[in-house]
Amino acid sequence: MSDVSHEQPRIYLDNAATSWPKPEEVYVAVDHYLRVLGAPAGRSGYAEAAIVERGVEEARRRLAKLVGLTDPSHLIFTLNGTDSLNLVLHGLLGEGDHVVTTVVEHNSVLRPLAALQETVGVSVTRVGCDAAGVVDPQEVHKALRPNTRLVAISHASNVTGAMQPVAEIAYLARAAEALVLCDAAQTAGHMPIDMEQLGIDFLASSGHKALLGPLGTGMLAIRPEAAPRLKSVRQGGTGTSSDSDRQPETLPAKFESGNLNVAGILGLSAGVEFLQKRGVAAIECEGRARCRQLMEGLREIPGLAILGPEDARDRVPLVSVVLSGYDPQEVALGLDAVYRIQVRPGLHCAPLMHQALGTSGTGGTVRLSMGAFTTEAEIDAAITAVAEIAVSEMQI
Repeated sequence: MSDVSHEQPRIYLDNAATSWPKPEEVYVAVDHYLRVLGAPAGRSGYAEAAIVERGVEEARRRLAKLVGLTDPSHLIFTLNGTDSLNLVLHGLLGEGDHVVTTVVEHNSVLRPLAALQETVGVSVTRVGCDAAGVVDPQEVHKALRPNTRLVAISHASNVTGAMQPVAEIAYLARAAEALVLCDAAQTAGHMPIDMEQLGIDFLASSGHKALLGPLGTGMLAIRPEAAPRLKSVRQGGTGTSSDSDRQPETLPAKFESGNLNVAGILGLSAGVEFLQKRGVAAIECEGRARCRQLMEGLREIPGLAILGPEDARDRVPLVSVVLSGYDPQEVALGLDAVYRIQVRPGLHCAPLMHQALGTSGTGGTVRLSMGAFTTEAEIDAAITAVAEIAVSEMQI
């Protein structure tokens, strides 16, 4: 392989970590806020502050509509997907509670639950998955106990891309009077989501992945009937009930203490508007086409194994591979240094998933993840590059 200049166009295939590029409207919205508006939300009465407040509430309505939440006041803005998950886990669980979760989960679920086990005695059952990374609803059902307070499940794996049977799991959990938390970080924006149809109580997501917003944004959608069971874990100024030293019980103020990341939220709103105009169903179709194209090309490469479901319809546009004879870090470094193709190697903050797949001892996988702007030509280039690495004596 010959080295190439970094003037070569960048091919970004790490959208499961954060999306890039963003729609032009996102850049414009953030820049306009920082340069022109520059006011807090819900804190002042002058003209720019009123514009900002309307913009934040419009963002709230857009996101609520996107995920099928009927009451926008129950759409909470957070720091990121991890913050959303922590808000539920720490705000809901206490001594004597039992949680059912899975080996598929990200550390943003695994670590808070481990902390709650140590600090307040929450008990946790972690259900396994099959070879494709899919959880069996009946295994979740078997794990339920009389004191199961919560079932926490990813909508899709960030390692294999496998879609989880969330609706079936939620049905079984709700029948046992357990609440359901769904981590939608890998699905929100990639495909239509309806909380009511899924039957879940809490939907957590980052804003910077397929929702196309900036880093430092996240959301938590709360089913209105579940809201009273969730206590606030942060208290502070909300711009409301300022004469009281008690946190308001009304939503969203109950969970939104301190100044919001207005620049990020307005950028996120522009990203969601872009998704709605283009059509999330259309984006889902395009993403699966790119995923199918990538999988078909990679399957022809000797010594390469694709993890996860065989059918692109059963996964988000994300493909993890292992290449015989290579450490995932070597492959990723070679793709970037030689081809300017950027991917994610390693364990992807999902250690139990890699243990289940048998990849934890060999450094994890190489993950290629597509976004709303990934092209057929970029996928062809990635297939060619991986094929060349597979037959080379790579020197980095």
